[in-house]
Amino acid sequence: MSDTKQSKYSEAGVDIDKGNAFVHGIKDIVKSTHQRGVLNDIGGFSSLFAIDTDKYKQPVLVTSTDGVGTKLDIAKRCGKHDTIGIDLVAMCVNDIIVGGAKPLCFLDYYSVGKLELDVATEVVKGIAEGCIQSKCSLVGGETAEMPGLYKPGDYDLAGFVVGIGDRDKLIDGTDIRVGNKIIGLKSSGLHSNGFSLVRKICFTYHNLSVDDHIESLGTTLGEELLKPTRIYVQSVLAVLKHYKINGIVHNTGGGFIDNIPRILPAGCKA
Repeated sequence: MSDTKQSKYSEAGVDIDKGNAFVHGIKDIVKSTHQRGVLNDIGGFSSLFAIDTDKYKQPVLVTSTDGVGTKLDIAKRCGKHDTIGIDLVAMCVNDIIVGGAKPLCFLDYYSVGKLELDVATEVVKGIAEGCIQSKCSLVGGETAEMPGLYKPGDYDLAGFVVGIGDRDKLIDGTDIRVGNKIIGLKSSGLHSNGFSLVRKICFTYHNLSVDDHIESLGTTLGEELLKPTRIYVQSVLAVLKHYKINGIVHNTGGGFIDNIPRILPAGCKA
């Protein structure tokens, strides 16, 4: 790119040099998540991951994408951005573990009006922590600086996960029968759905702030709302080593009422 064109791009509000510095600065954070199978470092045009064909007889790739919604607003209000990345990973890997798939690799999309290196680095630290918790490799992503589309301090996140499972061991609910027991795993709080309603109740109806201490919770409202989404990957994989599970549901969004029926065969109710 010529100096003239570079200058014009910078004048438009996009700082290429800052973006390159960000990628260079997070390389060690990203590398700390790498599991066996990762073939290249971040910075290339694509990411490479080798499948262990000795481990899987009929390998099936299982994919999911998600975001963290308006929980991002809580992070902004608190000025705390080092856990929202855990939420991002959780929302994706929890969606594929319900099928009995093991997460392999993760990519993120971070879009912002003006890149703030400190904030972006904190976000990536959270993503890396989520990947470590789920034993999933962070292999790449996209940082998009889009001046004029976001208010100062705002950003958005999306995540993408690729997992793997054996075709004859995948869980889809078809084996569920009348009389099966339902076991619930405890959540770590509100997770990352419903925050448009949460924000309306807390900040509009009750006029609270994230700094208000809630006695019954023993913490501030902001700290409670920012509790990272629990990652269920290792818990579920440990159970699957010893027991046959006929169906699993990730209860977000529509909760029990909308999600449980998604895996129930005809004739079964919960």
